[in-house]
Amino acid sequence: MNVTITLSGMTFNAVDEATTVLGTTKGGWVYAGQRPCYEARTPAFYTMEHPLTHRQVVEAMGGTTEENDRPMDSLTSHDVRELSQHLMAQEDFSAVVDALPGSWEVRALTQSEWVAARAQSTLQLPNGFTERLADAPASNNRGAMMDGRPRPNDLLGPAASQIAAIAVHPRNEDVTAVGSVPYERPLPNVVARLALTPVREGVGKRVPHRTDVWKNVRSEFLWTTVLGVVPSFLIPVLRGMGDYATEGWFNLLFGGLVAGFFTGALWRPRRPVLSYDDVESSSMSVAQ
Repeated sequence: MNVTITLSGMTFNAVDEATTVLGTTKGGWVYAGQRPCYEARTPAFYTMEHPLTHRQVVEAMGGTTEENDRPMDSLTSHDVRELSQHLMAQEDFSAVVDALPGSWEVRALTQSEWVAARAQSTLQLPNGFTERLADAPASNNRGAMMDGRPRPNDLLGPAASQIAAIAVHPRNEDVTAVGSVPYERPLPNVVARLALTPVREGVGKRVPHRTDVWKNVRSEFLWTTVLGVVPSFLIPVLRGMGDYATEGWFNLLFGGLVAGFFTGALWRPRRPVLSYDDVESSSMSVAQ
């Protein structure tokens, strides 16, 4: 695999195929939007090291400019798609992909591709900036693609006009967060980047949409009892107020349930990582 490829004056660096773990295994309810934790396998591809600049966009479209090389935050996702189509219509794109196996396309990165490239120090995103991705927005990882292809937009309502994005903390470059931005509207410090990536053929593996509800209910009942209800009854007994444990049982039960509920927000046992090889179809159910 070539180390770099140039398209319309833009340099794309090679990213090796990788297996990346996305999401978190933390069991607290506040982490539900980052679950289930799963493996994503991305093939080898090429990506730009830095987000698109004014100069790169204008020159790629055949113009000339005196603009500087500051990241261009006036691009919408529609503009990124139009630029990608323009690059793929050029002769140098045909010459490059003819030397590569299979079919290739230019587009924005998916989340799994972005994380894989960053882990290999192939891309950079300045602190405080947000980058448009090729994925549809989602409230959690259910339905995510496990082979690095873009997540399709299955949403209705306002979310249908959004696109997923990844942001870097303003001060800590190691902290990132996935959110969404408008598809057709630019925002300050929201930038884009292009990648040359293989077209995935066939039906891709997806993180199962359904959860094992009964398993989650059993787990929640157990830990609410152990961390909430039992201590609620045990404390008055240990303090010599055994009569209240029977006379005020309703108050103790209610207090124990409330305590158990709040402990569940921050802590529950870690959940397993959903392995790529464990998924055969999107009909599987996994504990969330």
